[in-house]
Amino acid sequence: MKFHKKTLATSVAATMLAVGSVPAAFADIELGEGLSVTGFVDMSYQYIDDDAEESTTKSFGIDQVEVDFLYTGANGISARVDVEYASGGEFAEDRTFIEQAYITKQINDQFSVKAGRFLSYSGWETEEPTGLYQYSPTGYAPYFYGYYQQGVSAYYDGGVVDFMVSVVNSAVAPGEYDTTTLATEFGVAIQPVEGLSAKLFYISDDDNDLINFWTSYEVSNFTFAFEYNQADYANDDEGDGFLLMANYAVGDFGITLRYHDYSIEDAAGNTLEENTGITISPSYALGDNLLLVAEYRIDEFGDDDRNTFALELLYSF
Repeated sequence: MKFHKKTLATSVAATMLAVGSVPAAFADIELGEGLSVTGFVDMSYQYIDDDAEESTTKSFGIDQVEVDFLYTGANGISARVDVEYASGGEFAEDRTFIEQAYITKQINDQFSVKAGRFLSYSGWETEEPTGLYQYSPTGYAPYFYGYYQQGVSAYYDGGVVDFMVSVVNSAVAPGEYDTTTLATEFGVAIQPVEGLSAKLFYISDDDNDLINFWTSYEVSNFTFAFEYNQADYANDDEGDGFLLMANYAVGDFGITLRYHDYSIEDAAGNTLEENTGITISPSYALGDNLLLVAEYRIDEFGDDDRNTFALELLYSF
């Protein structure tokens, strides 16, 4: 199944196995009238050879478990609550928390409004592993994407052209409750012909200005994507980055190639952080709900190199 990030009212079940292997039959587990549950279990093994640390590390464990509760009521009103367990890794504690919780009112066939805690619409690469075409994201999302937010959002589905706008406490800090200074996110999406999509987002948050643009094209068994990001930060730092991705999927097999590059500079033009990476990631569907993903990734951080090999097992329900 090939996935595009459109609206967060979409069930997680509709985005499963987005790594580009095979379409699979998914249905929410019905708990009662209007109430259903869906989710996933994500585990992985990693081997990392890092020149900067002059060492290698090996790790295995549960990365993430998520259970999403969806309720569809009367008069176009629905609700969603996502509960997530996330592994803290080597240096942090494991956490179980409410990832999303929002109520949606469908005004008509085209227009809807939601309020609560929800994920930004921005960014080609999704926050969840079920929405990625490979094992790992680029890693530049904290610099260029919006994150989980608390506030109100409206979505207009015009068929060929969609519009979305959010007014939130903070575009990047889901724990922010102060409404003295609000953040805004604007987005427009076009689907001019079958298989072609393009989206442009502008985020303004306390003198931080982010622009995210991505486009994708699906043809035959291929998906191609390009993303560009630009940011001006409140402390006068600047950032830009991009990615190129190609995915091929046939039968139970899929493979993704990705190249990304980004840098963050201060007002004087000094490089604060830079990264260039090449990723190759084959995948194979072991069953309707079980996906095996392998990945080899080469990263350059300035003069330091990092080589990563990973195996991921992703079970969805």
